[in-house]
Parts: sequence; C-alpha cells; structure tokens
Amino acid sequence: MLYGLIYLCAALAVVILVGIIGYVFFKGIRRVNLEFLTSVTSVLKGTVGIAGNIVNTLYIIVITMIVATPIGVGSAIYLNEYAKPGRLVTIIEYATETLSGIPSIIFGLFGMMFFGQTLGLGYSILTGSLTLILMVLPLITRNTQEALKTVPDSYRMGAFGLGSGKWHMIRTILLPSALPGIITGVILAIGRIVGESAALLFTAGSAKALPKLLGGYWDKIFQSGGTLTIQLYLSATSEGDFDVAFGIAVVLLILVFLINLGTKALAKKYDVYRRD
Repeated sequence: MLYGLIYLCAALAVVILVGIIGYVFFKGIRRVNLEFLTSVTSVLKGTVGIAGNIVNTLYIIVITMIVATPIGVGSAIYLNEYAKPGRLVTIIEYATETLSGIPSIIFGLFGMMFFGQTLGLGYSILTGSLTLILMVLPLITRNTQEALKTVPDSYRMGAFGLGSGKWHMIRTILLPSALPGIITGVILAIGRIVGESAALLFTAGSAKALPKLLGGYWDKIFQSGGTLTIQLYLSATSEGDFDVAFGIAVVLLILVFLINLGTKALAKKYDVYRRD
C-alpha cells in the first residue's frame, strides 16, 4: 500500500512536469524561429525578436558569476578548512542561510536603493548583476561547503604526511576532489540567474536594444537591459502578447534543460577523473 502511494506521487509529479512543458511548447514553439532569436522588436522594421534580451541575460550571467564564484568558493574554503568552530563561524553560517531564504523582491528593492540610487548606477545591467551576486553567493557557498565535506579526511592526512602545505593540499587534492559538487553549485546558480525576474525588474530595467559595435559592449553594462524573464513578464502583462510570452517561455525551458544536462555531464566527467 505504501509503495503504491509512493509510486503514485512520483507519477503525479512526472505528469505535472510533462503537462506544463507540453502546454508551453504547444503554445509557444510556433513563435520560435531564426528571426525571433536574432532580431530586436522594432515597430519601424516590423520585427519581433528577443536577441537583445538574450544578450542582456548573458551579460548578467557572466558578470555575476565572475564575481560570485571566487567569493563563494573562497568563503567555503575558509569556513571548512581554516575557521575554527565557534561563534564567528556560527554567525557566518547563520547569515548565509538567512540570505538564501530572503525573497528575491527584497533583494531587488535593496539593489535599487543602494546600487541604483546611493551608488548612482541607476537602472543598469551592472546594478542587476551586483544584486544577483548577493542572491547566489549563499547557494555557491553552501554547495561548495558540502562538496568539501564529502572529501575523506584521509586525503588531507595523506597529503600532510607527504610534506604538503595546507594551501598546496587544498589546491592539488581538496578542490579537484570536490570539483563535481562545486560545478553543480555554480550551474545551479546560473539557473537561478536565468529564471530571476523580481529582483531584476527593480534593478536592471527592461530595455532590449543590442549594444553598438564600436565600444558599445563595455558601455552596455551601465545601461538598462531586460533579460528573457523580464521580457516574458512584460509581454504577458503590459503588452498583452501571449504568443511572444510563450515563445520566450520555450526558450527559457530549453536553456534550463541544457543547464541541467550540463550539470550532470560535467559532474559525471570530473567524478570519473577524481576516481581515476
């Protein structure tokens, strides 16, 4: 009886997932084509596209991960390998857990007031990226911590017994062994960035223009830039264009699917290297 109930719950979860994906693809796949992916919406040219939103999403992913990954991994190494158990470690871990539970819209409000107004960055890709750094840091830190804890203590003792220093042991033994878990945390953070909308609505804005070729790629980070999720929200609400909204939803689902596949492939690859 209990096994039957468990299988029923599992089957229900699969049916719901397949139903959502099938409905979104049915409503939006006809909108997705080459022009939709490579052009920008323009009334004068009569085009409808999300190329600008894709570029903005990539900007925010790259900027956020360049800053958040080393800080998150470094924090986890400190907490797991250097910090002595005590009040300081307890406070840091409690702060990390609290940050991971704060609603994203509060991060957006803070980012708008601090990065946007106090620092004078306004509605820009940089403001959105700085806000998302605060959001994904707990995810990267906690995943890296858990990955480091899975490395057997015998690896550490063996390295020390051979005369290795602590930092050398961390670089050559600990981090390579924990790499599958670290990669999983990083890619999950990317997945959260791709799916975030509330925080970016307050910070990054909704502009969808492509950067200019001459010097525009650097200047773009100081300009407003709406991601795919922001454009989906605007298309479904203020613009009332549900065809475009479902088309963007299809693109987002494909991105999330590719991210999940990448997570499994990379984790499996480096896990094989670790065992070898």
